[in-house]
Amino acid sequence: MNDTDVSEILEIPGRWNIPYLYSAGRTASRFFCDIRDHKRLSATRCLQCNRVYLPPRAFCEICFHKIDEWVEIGLKGSIMTFTIVNEAFEGFPDPPYALAYVLLDGADTALANFVVGLDFSKLDEALKRIKVGSRVKVSFKPRRKGRITDFVFKLSDT
Repeated sequence: MNDTDVSEILEIPGRWNIPYLYSAGRTASRFFCDIRDHKRLSATRCLQCNRVYLPPRAFCEICFHKIDEWVEIGLKGSIMTFTIVNEAFEGFPDPPYALAYVLLDGADTALANFVVGLDFSKLDEALKRIKVGSRVKVSFKPRRKGRITDFVFKLSDT
């Protein structure tokens, strides 16, 4: 028997659970500390092409210049795209829930997070409320750890 005479390819189940820590770096650390300590969203602005990045970047992805100017971003914005999740994923809330990319006022890039305040027991009604272009506002949690999950988006009437 040689290596080409395999009649069946086996799959062997396994699981890796490896705890780790990683450095968020200077730019992301400032972003997360501003969320945690000041309940604000800070972005970086490229002085070369004027693009405002949220989440912030250390270098412009358009013109590749180093970015070191920080600006505060508005706490209202528009949904660019969204999804309603109906399957369970480890570490996430029990479904259903909504995730959206939101372009906050003053930013040129969108930021993803949960959208709260929807009643998913009536999916048709929820889909009438959440759509591309819907306005949302940022709602910070009372206790923050310096994570993206320290705030959520809530549908707004304005």
